[in-house]
Amino acid sequence: MAAQAFRLATAQYDIGFLKNWDAYAVKIARWVEDAAAHGAKLLVFPEYFSMELASLFPEEVYKSLSKQLAEMQSVLPDFMMLFTDLAEQHGVYIVAGSFPVLQADGGYRNRAFLFRPDGGVEFQDKLQMTRFENEQWLIAAGESIKTFETEFGRVGINICYDSEFPMIARKQVEAGADLILVPSCTDTTAGYWRVRIGCQARALENQCYVVQSPTVGLAPWSEAVDVNIGAAGVYTPVDYGFPDNGVLAIGEINQAQWVYAEIDLGSIAKIRQTGQVFNYRDWEGQFRCV
Repeated sequence: MAAQAFRLATAQYDIGFLKNWDAYAVKIARWVEDAAAHGAKLLVFPEYFSMELASLFPEEVYKSLSKQLAEMQSVLPDFMMLFTDLAEQHGVYIVAGSFPVLQADGGYRNRAFLFRPDGGVEFQDKLQMTRFENEQWLIAAGESIKTFETEFGRVGINICYDSEFPMIARKQVEAGADLILVPSCTDTTAGYWRVRIGCQARALENQCYVVQSPTVGLAPWSEAVDVNIGAAGVYTPVDYGFPDNGVLAIGEINQAQWVYAEIDLGSIAKIRQTGQVFNYRDWEGQFRCV
């Protein structure tokens, strides 16, 4: 499918304390409606932005890392239906951040869903787990690196820490993805910059677009997402026709907002053929360590 230019929206999403499910549905609908009204056709929400749903349960649940995971499974069908309906209603693609999903073996996967305007749903599981996920939350790594066809071109998803490992994005780019979407959740400035640096490095070395969407703000009630620091960004190759610093758009750090950018995936093939450098082509070096 030929790549098309389109408008993308990436969220700096504030974690809130919810009164009830209806309050959540209204909040999400408002976010999606706002982005669609501004012409966005692909919307990206952050990693673990769904964890505010833990506030729907008693304190003994949202204060427990294990109990909140178990109880959140009861709202997963409603979560899926909400985003499916909104994607269809507004004719947009939505990357619904990530949701910890119970597996048949009793473990959990950190799963990013892609909701399509035709009602279809696909997903990418996080592949590289942080120490917090491994040692405290006991969320298991996924197994498959995927890409997804859209009307604009092929895309891949790197969930937060995944963006810091070059071979994940590289395999997606080799499979035809010219846009890598990075839902993130970081609780320190250093964590935000690790992911951002990873995003910019992936854009540089693959000559592709990379988009980061972080959670922001404080949620002291939450055991999982109590501190959230970041800024949404859209990163590009550093070459002819692109920003000199590789930053196409960047948000105001820690402010709840959409960040918009015009994306032309057709420009990726061109820069790989006519750029000052050929990072994408030159990936396979002729040197070896001795």
